[in-house]
Amino acid sequence: MTRIGRMFAERKRAGRKSLIAYITAGDPTPERTPALVEALLRGGADLIELGVPFSDPVADGPVIQRAGERALKAGTSLARVLSIAREIRQRSEAPLLLFTYLNPVLRYGLERLARDAAAAGIDGCLLTDASVEEAHDYVAAMHGQGLDTVFLAAPTSTPRRLALVARYSTGFVYLVSRTGVTGERDSLSGSTLPLVGAMRAITDLPLAVGFGISTPEQVAALGGQVDAVVVGSAFVRLIEKNGDNPSLEIRLESFTRELKHGFGAQA
Repeated sequence: MTRIGRMFAERKRAGRKSLIAYITAGDPTPERTPALVEALLRGGADLIELGVPFSDPVADGPVIQRAGERALKAGTSLARVLSIAREIRQRSEAPLLLFTYLNPVLRYGLERLARDAAAAGIDGCLLTDASVEEAHDYVAAMHGQGLDTVFLAAPTSTPRRLALVARYSTGFVYLVSRTGVTGERDSLSGSTLPLVGAMRAITDLPLAVGFGISTPEQVAALGGQVDAVVVGSAFVRLIEKNGDNPSLEIRLESFTRELKHGFGAQA
């Protein structure tokens, strides 16, 4: 079992929910990313998604797209993100999930990535644009190195696709709260809870909901329905606004704590 699986098992035994935090690795600089991760963890994040910047991020909204552009300009690559993960792992045993697109992975090489990611202390991988119907080689490579494979399920997913997501996912299943790209929203989608119910009926894996969640109130609204809530764009926007601010880490820690309080006493 990976750190991801152990974390969810421990939280379940304690009757608590998890906060998953996404940031784009390398934004504002690769050198600063480990400190930002430490701030997120101090604020109460339970799992960190390290986003790999990509030049054609079709699933990302404008906030994360800009973060990717900044990270690429700062010299961030998939190999550099693995180096960042190694540095984080020297200081923390928190679960780390590599969040990337298929193209950089294919360029790097499936077997090579699985080997290098495991050596860097990564616990799993999520390919946002990977087709679960054609994921056998990818899953085999990752599982061969003891890494989790997390797949996305959306409100538009067919019953067959949901079944495949349940079959090939390990660690947890990532439920997309709405169709479209990432980004903060003022309200939650009405399609979220039916998706949670459909997925819960076919898997015992922990369920995490993301896309559009940015406030403690939204965390609270979902906390009773799923095992974890994923926040990304809200963190990335804070980093964008305070990239040159020496107090960025303090602000990030404080905001993380606010979101975690959305779970109430169970946090």
